[in-house]
Amino acid sequence: MTTTFTISAFGDEIAPDLAEQLTTLNALGIGGLDLRGAWGKNVVRMEDDDLAQVVQLCDAHGIQVACLGSPIGKSPITEPIDYEIGNLTRIFQVGEIVGCRRVRLFSFYPPDTSTNEHYDDYVEEATARLAKLTEMAEREGFVLLLENEKGIVTDTLARCEAVVKGVNNPALRFLWDSANFVQVGEERVVGRGWPMVGHLIGYVHIKDAVLSDGHVVPAGEGDGQLPELLTHLKASGYQGVLALEPHLKIAGHSSGFSGAEGMKIAVTALRKIMAETGCIETKG
Repeated sequence: MTTTFTISAFGDEIAPDLAEQLTTLNALGIGGLDLRGAWGKNVVRMEDDDLAQVVQLCDAHGIQVACLGSPIGKSPITEPIDYEIGNLTRIFQVGEIVGCRRVRLFSFYPPDTSTNEHYDDYVEEATARLAKLTEMAEREGFVLLLENEKGIVTDTLARCEAVVKGVNNPALRFLWDSANFVQVGEERVVGRGWPMVGHLIGYVHIKDAVLSDGHVVPAGEGDGQLPELLTHLKASGYQGVLALEPHLKIAGHSSGFSGAEGMKIAVTALRKIMAETGCIETKG
């Protein structure tokens, strides 16, 4: 079987207005949308009327929602989990309406994020919380995608491996983001990381960064080893999404921004790497 990849993108990195997001994705030949925000609203806060408009506009542009870019798990690990249970319950409703059963989430903020030297102390609690959320997803037929992110428990390769393996449920998969690893000082991230978490990957963010100062650059221009990552994905038979989250103008706490031109730079860089590594793009 030939390994193929579908390209998606975070639309709110292009513009706040969804129609403008989708028009740009059409122009770039991108068939997938990672729905994180539109019209100034995060996906978990969208009303049913907003979601009806999402469906109408996506259908009109021939674009499919590939993943729900929720902020679930970007909350203190010391707070009751009921808040995130409520958010996840709503995200399931969102997914039913827009026809998407993938949900991005995170593994909670430790009380002190000034250093990650003590984050191992919170692996057990993060695992227990994510296990509870994953059980909910399993019942509802959704897949949760745990992203590595600076400032949260699963910021390093070792903690990502520990938490996903600790939950041990196919309804929780790992969401790889090279740039986020680089920004917490992980060196040779693919060379070291693939044996640890490669078999756990269910989704991939395409973003790159420079190890010396953490600044974000187009794919292939930093230390995230994106060519190596695509080579491993291809060899493993990964039939999934490569989601552009370039952050080329703004790399914020809860979102980023690239603009239409930045997104064009990002997809051009990705397609260049795909061509060099023999990866085939499908619009399906």
